[in-house]
Amino acid sequence: VQLVESGGGTVQAGDSLRLSCVVSGRIYSSSAMGWFRQAPGKEREFVAALDWGYGYTKYADSVKSRFIISRDKGQNTLYLQMNSLNSEDTAVYYCAVDRQGLASLRMGNGVDYWGRGTLVTVSS
Repeated sequence: VQLVESGGGTVQAGDSLRLSCVVSGRIYSSSAMGWFRQAPGKEREFVAALDWGYGYTKYADSVKSRFIISRDKGQNTLYLQMNSLNSEDTAVYYCAVDRQGLASLRMGNGVDYWGRGTLVTVSS
């Protein structure tokens, strides 16, 4: 399984961006996919996750009501719509797959596959 992220870039505070993660390989319905991010000088943190089969979602408190995670099962693609961006959202965003499901992915220590990341820079 390979994950390739795209959609990062430099935007102004208050702008929106949509990240995509294309998955090559099979994703089982019991798996979860999600997004993590790592800001300069900080540890990687959970952003949002989605149950691939049922579509249930989880969000970090810092992005709830601003970010929306979604998927296109037919295209094997995961999305992250990011609205009302601010400087604290500046980070490299990583796509991840955890075959154990949503709860495991939310913890972040059971991820089976990672993408290489895409950089999002928000200028104020």
